Amino acid sequence: MTLVLTLVLAIGMFAPLGQAAPAAPTPGGRTPTGTPTGTPAGTAPAHLAPPPAIGVDRIDTAPARPDGKKQIGPEDLVPQSPTAPFTGLPTVEQPQAKAFGLGAAAAAQPCNVGDFTGRTGSALVQQIKSVDLQCINSLFVIGRGDAASAFRESQMITVAYAVRDAANGYQGNNSASISQLMLFLQAGYFVHYTYPDVVGSYGDSLKAAGRSALDAFFANPRSRDVTADNAGPLARATTLIDSIKDSGRYLPVIKRLLADYDSTTWNPTGMVWGLTPVLTALFAGHWEADYLPAVLADPTVLDTLFTFISRNHDLLGGDYGQMIYESVNELGRFMQYPELLSRLRPYIRTLAEQSAPSGPTLYQRGAAALAVRFYDAANCSYYGTCDDPAKFKAANLTVKYSCSPSIKIIAQALDNARLGTACTSLTGQDAFFHAEAKDGGPVKDDNNTTIEVVVFHSDLDYKVLAAVIYGIRTDNGGMYLEGDPATVGNQPRFLCYENKRVRPSFEIWNLNHEYTHYLDGRFDVYGDYDAGQVLPIDWWVEGFAEFVSYSYRKVVNDGAIAVASQHTYKLSELFDTVYATSSQDRVYRWGYLAVRYMLEQHRSDTDAVLAKYRAGDWDGARTILKTTIGTRYDADFDSWLTRCAAGACAADTPGEPQLPECTGTDTRQLDAGCVRSSVAATTGNYAHFYVWVPQGTKQLKVSSKGGTGNGDLYYNPGSWAYTNSYVTRSAGPDNWETLTVSNPPAGYVFFSLYAQQGFSGVSVTSEF
Repeated sequence: MTLVLTLVLAIGMFAPLGQAAPAAPTPGGRTPTGTPTGTPAGTAPAHLAPPPAIGVDRIDTAPARPDGKKQIGPEDLVPQSPTAPFTGLPTVEQPQAKAFGLGAAAAAQPCNVGDFTGRTGSALVQQIKSVDLQCINSLFVIGRGDAASAFRESQMITVAYAVRDAANGYQGNNSASISQLMLFLQAGYFVHYTYPDVVGSYGDSLKAAGRSALDAFFANPRSRDVTADNAGPLARATTLIDSIKDSGRYLPVIKRLLADYDSTTWNPTGMVWGLTPVLTALFAGHWEADYLPAVLADPTVLDTLFTFISRNHDLLGGDYGQMIYESVNELGRFMQYPELLSRLRPYIRTLAEQSAPSGPTLYQRGAAALAVRFYDAANCSYYGTCDDPAKFKAANLTVKYSCSPSIKIIAQALDNARLGTACTSLTGQDAFFHAEAKDGGPVKDDNNTTIEVVVFHSDLDYKVLAAVIYGIRTDNGGMYLEGDPATVGNQPRFLCYENKRVRPSFEIWNLNHEYTHYLDGRFDVYGDYDAGQVLPIDWWVEGFAEFVSYSYRKVVNDGAIAVASQHTYKLSELFDTVYATSSQDRVYRWGYLAVRYMLEQHRSDTDAVLAKYRAGDWDGARTILKTTIGTRYDADFDSWLTRCAAGACAADTPGEPQLPECTGTDTRQLDAGCVRSSVAATTGNYAHFYVWVPQGTKQLKVSSKGGTGNGDLYYNPGSWAYTNSYVTRSAGPDNWETLTVSNPPAGYVFFSLYAQQGFSGVSVTSEF
């Protein structure tokens, strides 16, 4: 959780300025309105931080822990799709970038990892200061081979003292490139978290250097400037409190930030970004040995936090409402300490009384109710929250719809058209699943004949409402609650949510992944979730859910293809995957690769393992995997990974048609069912495309894949698409992007690939 927010602040807030684009096309005797230029027109709607990327485990109905500690079952957020305790604010795009330290004339510059790995001392510092923030952003995803050279402790110490020196002379802006230096430190801590065995230990010397940097910054009176120029450096310094694991020491700074600012200073200065990481520092401190003693020595931090919430109560339901909700979360988290409970009880009761299970205050009420449930449940009547699960369900899950005798949807905000779309996807998946699983019907003692699909309106609604109503942990992309299938009348359900990133198009996040868990649990895996956890089985449970979800939808699993090229694991190692102790890449992406390889290359072995899983013979399945198969397929799996990364896994996705090259003479023209190959653009530039959409078209899908670099896909129905003139976008860490537009307007519509990092060799496809 601590490093996740660091990556949000690093990646989500900065984008290089748009550059010039080519002239307008004239296909079919008609010209799309306008010509793409270097000065984009219009203002794009603000976009929220991305939701978690992949599915979630098959679990029983164990309660969640709001303290965020691990429990077996639900997944954490994958690093490739970072989010944070607070993700409700719009991602900052240009032209607001100046507010966060980019400067008026900032533009992306070429970024070479070797420029950082090959320098030390003052040369390293000068190199960091000479590049833009987008360049430093790229270091968050540096490879294992370069991690130690860039971020070993001696490099970090050098940069930390450079931050101290810059902070001593801080002028309330980024004139001395202090943002680049602090962002480099954030990247280092993130990479150290990712590759601790490679980077090496971070010890007391680095902690001392980090403290000297933060002490100097927060002691400088210009750090309190209420200006756009100060907002970015302040946000980075506040984030570093968590990065260096020093929340207890900096409680006075946290109190100051909560007291100094309110909504009157958040816009247009952007000071709110200095407050966002405060909540992460409050959260992360609970894992620091000196944090509770520091809070007990000065418990007025709780009073300050309550005052902050109360002072900004009227923001609930607006753009900054989620910050208030998260603040209530952090206040309630302190209820876990008996020494603080008496001080907190009247605060939490007041917040509960000021809010309701529906309307603009429901998130505050939900946070208060969850704090009571986990830390003071015996006294719920004091707070008035005892019946909140039923009240929240009645007030919010009001849509009920039967897809079939076995599938029922309960939703927060779906209309009939979208309910029909979801039902069609679910009911159509059954045949595909059974064809791949080759099962013989339900496993013995499984009475889960129906599934309840609960769909929340957004990731935030899922995060709050699912936790209150169903008592689950919700820092994930959805959840399957299996219960005990041997109990007659048991009701399995899975919880999911609408993907707000694709609106106004419609998509339910992980719908098919979660439905696969239900089918797999009923037809492939004996017993409940715990029964299958006696020996490692997660390679199959999560890998097969990913395989079915991607293959049934005919979507290329670009994330799995990307990691295949790294050859990180042997097949024999993947059979040992355990959800609770494995990375998200290993569980989901490598699980997909292992399952796909076994289904395609060794079907008889897969069937033998499944026969054991269906009988609940966990020892027998383990013997096949680790003894009968053992390491026999490791070399072949490694060769298969090479072919997969080279394009075989994209070309051979089950059921995916291979599209011909588009034939229009204008290389920007896309048509129904064709591809433009070898697309390229330099950093900061665009590859523009347009499509003529016939009247009555129900769906338009444009995708990009392959090649090198990083291109983000943008869509605009009325004019050329830019980073600040678009309706929706797909912005992942590479070139594998997809946008699906439901009921597109007739006539010309526009897409573009924006080069976050110069790209080449990319294929762009369009399908009606």
